[in-house]
Amino acid sequence: MVQPYQNASTSVENRVEDLLARLTLEDKAGLMFHDIIRMAPEGRFMSSDNPFGRPATEMAIRDMRINHFNLAGHVDDVPELVAWHNRVQELALATGPGIPVTLSTDPRHAFSNNPGTEALAGAFSQWPQSLGLAALGEVDLVQRYADIARQEYLAAGIRVALHPQIDLATEPRWARIGMTFGEDADLTSRLVSAYIRGFQGAELGPASVATMTKHFPGGGPQQDGEDPHFAYGREQVYPGGQIEYHLKPFRAAIAAGTSQIMPYYGMPIGTDWEEVGFAFSQGVITELLRNELGFDGIVCTDWGLISDSVIMGQPMPARAWGVEHLSELDRAQKIIDAGCDQFGGESRPELVVELVRSGRVSEDRIDESVRRLLREKFVLGLFDQPFLNVDRAVATIGRADFVAEGEAAQRAAMVRLTAADSGPAALPVGTDQAVYIENIGSAAAARLGRVVDDPAGADLAVLRLNAPYEPRPGGFEAFFHAGSLEFPAAERDRILRVCEQLPTIIVLFLDRPAIVPEIAGAAAAFLVEFGARDDAVVDVLLGEAQARGRLPFDLPSSTKAVAESRSDVPYDTADPLFRFGDGIVD
Repeated sequence: MVQPYQNASTSVENRVEDLLARLTLEDKAGLMFHDIIRMAPEGRFMSSDNPFGRPATEMAIRDMRINHFNLAGHVDDVPELVAWHNRVQELALATGPGIPVTLSTDPRHAFSNNPGTEALAGAFSQWPQSLGLAALGEVDLVQRYADIARQEYLAAGIRVALHPQIDLATEPRWARIGMTFGEDADLTSRLVSAYIRGFQGAELGPASVATMTKHFPGGGPQQDGEDPHFAYGREQVYPGGQIEYHLKPFRAAIAAGTSQIMPYYGMPIGTDWEEVGFAFSQGVITELLRNELGFDGIVCTDWGLISDSVIMGQPMPARAWGVEHLSELDRAQKIIDAGCDQFGGESRPELVVELVRSGRVSEDRIDESVRRLLREKFVLGLFDQPFLNVDRAVATIGRADFVAEGEAAQRAAMVRLTAADSGPAALPVGTDQAVYIENIGSAAAARLGRVVDDPAGADLAVLRLNAPYEPRPGGFEAFFHAGSLEFPAAERDRILRVCEQLPTIIVLFLDRPAIVPEIAGAAAAFLVEFGARDDAVVDVLLGEAQARGRLPFDLPSSTKAVAESRSDVPYDTADPLFRFGDGIVD
């Protein structure tokens, strides 16, 4: 196998400086881009004909000198992944100075409903969404989860986690709440510290996975809850003046040693900051993050700030909010001048080369970012051990005890909000009755009793529902569960008819809050979950496992209350149906 660049220096700093002196400007520019990569079927390299419109793998590495990549898509075949990974590293090590690739990933251990922000668990152990970890609120469990994910990532060659996501869920309509720790800044601060310890250890090293904590300075307070992936959601607002509340978890993450930070797309309105997307803002990146908060790690932008693209067949303008009028070259310069080190979701190193050669950005400024990027590669041990061992990968990824711990967390994270004292819906439910069931697989459903197709012939109904949302058009946009928090009237009334007809247990999956006062009131028992297999839900209903979760946010009582609340203020909807921390725990 080709060997990576090596030298005789003993300290990381000396190795960085020695390699930096050998790099061409093109090498340096390539290091500043962190684009999407995908393993094609049968472990082949991604071609230029891919759903993300990205360069072919060989072109990106060999010609563009890019060697930071976000691995998209789920992984089912571990040996295939290992073979692909090692081929990628062979290509990188045979290119130019021989710098190994750094692979990153969005979360891939939970129950994804948005392939643009998470990956399906596939071969990895499966846990509840981050909201479920917050519902349990157990620091030791979060650290254990992160440590297991670290071991599985390492075995897969993934060295950067594009998470934790520590935005605060103060705007209930926002589509990205499922991957947060909820609404409370203190709880989020405790959990993010444990999360980073689990992934990175006491300090970053060869056994670590670096964390890219996001989205600085807190992406929760989006105007009307709309997401800034899209132009209509670009505005971020602080009507309650709670900037510091949203910064609190980031202070904790920096204190815990997070290696990287990602700013969000949002454009702040009505603050002292420049009204541009956060990665374009020198006031946010240099003055606040670097100077005031003392962060000296890698700052990587969110994906796609410079160039227009096509994602899943949908044209996507660059998320250059506030600077849409600037050219691609000017946008790149503004990001560098703001203090960022790396461009996420882009493959445009020629822009950095042009900025330096035209004298608009000094090569010394580029070196400042490249030093950070090289240093992390050396500290993570990529130069010393760039290849994977297939036996270790197969033995580690999806290990039986890891899977069992994840499934135990799925059960424990469920929240019982109301309970029947007696009758068919009282837990644990009996199994000698006729049961009408929705959205639980037949094998798991059969454990609950004699399954019937019509509520009229049942003694008990169990309805497993997904949180309501307002469908949006477009391939990529449709994956964002945004807009209304209420079920459409026809669906609400259908659910209520079942509840009126017979005792009904509602199990509601929440990827953000829901407005369900009539349904919660009509149900004989009302539970919520944050990602669980069918058998995990059934185990709780049968009393074979205990639901120990408590709500990680308020559940509003009405759309009017949400509309009148302040997007940046926690617990701000009037007369919520259930409060943060609610949950029946026996």
